[in-house]
Amino acid sequence: MMEDEEFEFAEDLEAILHLTPEVQLAIEQVFPSQDPLDRADFNAVEYINTLFPTEQSLANIDDVVNKIRLKIRRLDDNIRTVVRGQTNVGQDGRQALEEAQIAIQQLFGKIKDIKDKAEKSEQMVKEITRDIKQLDHAKRHLTTSITTLNHLHMLAGGVDSLEAMTRKRQYGEVANLLQGVVNVLEHFHKYMGIPQIRQLSERVKAAQSELGTQILADFEEAFPSQGSKRPGGPSNVLQDACLVANVLDPRIKQEVIKKFIRQHLSEYLVLFQENQDVAWLDKIDRRYAWIKRQLLDYEEKYGRMFPEEWCMTERIAVEFCHITRVELAKVMRTRAKEIEVKLLLFAIQRTTNFEGLLSKRFTGCTLTDKKAESPLDSTNPFLEDEPGEDLGTEKDEDLTKPKAPDNPFHGIISKCFEPHLYVYIESQDKNLGELIDRFVADFRTQGPPKSGTEEGGAVLPSCADLFVYYKKCMVQCSQLSTGEPMIALTTIFQKFLREYAWKILSGNLPKSSSNTGGLTISSLLKEKEGSEAAKFTVDELCLICSILSTAEYCLATTQQLEEKLKEKVDKVLVERINLTGEMDTFSTVISNSIQLLVQDLDAACDPALTAMSKMPWQSVEHVGDQSPYVTSIIMHIKQNVPILRDNLASTRKYFTQFCIKFTNSFIPKFINYIFRCKPISMVGAEQVGGVRSALTFSREIN
Repeated sequence: MMEDEEFEFAEDLEAILHLTPEVQLAIEQVFPSQDPLDRADFNAVEYINTLFPTEQSLANIDDVVNKIRLKIRRLDDNIRTVVRGQTNVGQDGRQALEEAQIAIQQLFGKIKDIKDKAEKSEQMVKEITRDIKQLDHAKRHLTTSITTLNHLHMLAGGVDSLEAMTRKRQYGEVANLLQGVVNVLEHFHKYMGIPQIRQLSERVKAAQSELGTQILADFEEAFPSQGSKRPGGPSNVLQDACLVANVLDPRIKQEVIKKFIRQHLSEYLVLFQENQDVAWLDKIDRRYAWIKRQLLDYEEKYGRMFPEEWCMTERIAVEFCHITRVELAKVMRTRAKEIEVKLLLFAIQRTTNFEGLLSKRFTGCTLTDKKAESPLDSTNPFLEDEPGEDLGTEKDEDLTKPKAPDNPFHGIISKCFEPHLYVYIESQDKNLGELIDRFVADFRTQGPPKSGTEEGGAVLPSCADLFVYYKKCMVQCSQLSTGEPMIALTTIFQKFLREYAWKILSGNLPKSSSNTGGLTISSLLKEKEGSEAAKFTVDELCLICSILSTAEYCLATTQQLEEKLKEKVDKVLVERINLTGEMDTFSTVISNSIQLLVQDLDAACDPALTAMSKMPWQSVEHVGDQSPYVTSIIMHIKQNVPILRDNLASTRKYFTQFCIKFTNSFIPKFINYIFRCKPISMVGAEQVGGVRSALTFSREIN
């Protein structure tokens, strides 16, 4: 009966405690268990079958039942304990909630008290800081007021002292006081609306104006514009006056400097007037000697009177240069017909030397516009040349040199000579024309270079002389101007480079019709070796080689000359310098010389080829020794080629060109003559093959 009741209770409990899958899953995650009784899909039949799988296992049924009952009893005890433990939970929870509410009320009260105290503290801080700010403003205003009052006191006292010292000409004290008064007055610019401050400012300006007028009057009295200079050295009053002028309007300083320099150079304008003999170019040294004496006299007498930063010595020298440039330009315009090249170059040389002396003595700091006063850059290519170095004496010479440092005084006087440089250009045109004529006359008198001498095949001496003279002209002209005169000189260079190419080089090339001997068919057939001669003699061949070497040297040096001219001329004029035409002219001379040598050797072989084409090759019965025409061709090659090779040793590439051109000319001609030998027998063809030795020799030449 008890067991039946238990089963019924279990069924009722199962019906009541049917949990949803979500709850069951949560229970399994919180309380994981491997016991089959804890599974949601528990099946009692399967569980019993598991405990009693066979009939024999039923013998232990009592033990199993006892274990299950024990387990049920333990579960009941656990459930009972838990239920009893939850009896007072609700009461405890209500009590804890009431305590929490009381704690919250207390906390809220404390927060309110803190907030009230914070507001009171903030109000107190605002009151304190407001008082502090008022004190700060008061302190700042008080400090400003005290400072302004002190400045005002200093300004008022300084103005009074300044006016008194100005009347007494106490320039030494005024120099220091005036600068202080001006500095103090700058603090009152924003107070100029106040009548008293404006009045003090006007008094300071009036004192400055009066000081400027007094200083100018004192210098006018000490150094009058007309009359001699006051004897003796400078007074202390003027020395102090210069210190005051440094503080005054810069116009006062410039006026003092102008008056002193004008008075100091007044004697120069009288001594070197346009109508005086010493004013002409031949006595230009006296001008520079005079200013040197004056500068020494100034340093001795007045060097300490003016402040060092005024650079009075340099200012005197610069003003002298400006006056001299104007006076020289005036006198040269008046006596332009009397200007000769030597006189002009003498004056330019002395002037540039003086400008160089100035650059060593002074820095050029007083030149207000260096580019306007000195448009010519000191980039003379030959001033840096090594001693003994000549343009054109070495074929591999590099004309490029580092630039010399700029001279701020370059052109400050010598610029006046530029309008008269046409005299120099015309003179160089005439001199170069005479030089070319002398080269032509010397060549006719001395004759061409002889074979067997060191001159044979060498560069003509006249070529080096021409470029040495070009260098001299470039040195002189680059010292004078880098503008249009350089372009004019370049034009003259171009003219006489062409004349040299045609008169000296092309004009002396031997003519191809100048035969000194010839080849005949009979001489070939008679096999008289050595009886024939080339159209050009050995001396003529040496002359052609010498002209070729000279033209090559002129070509290379002309290219360097063009580069150097472009370096020295103004940048805006660089495009106008172009010696390409002259270089092409020398290239033409080289080509003509090579062509003459090729034609000469080629023509020397023509009679032998003509004899070969006229021989009866069909009747030749046996192959003999080398044919006469082969011997003649080899002889001419052996005669000409070694001479050309030796004379063109310094221009190996042109000897190679000669060999290539001769081969390109001779081989097609030889093939053409072979076709003229028809009809020809087999034995005759073998005999014709003897000419292969000549061809082999020509290949060895290449």
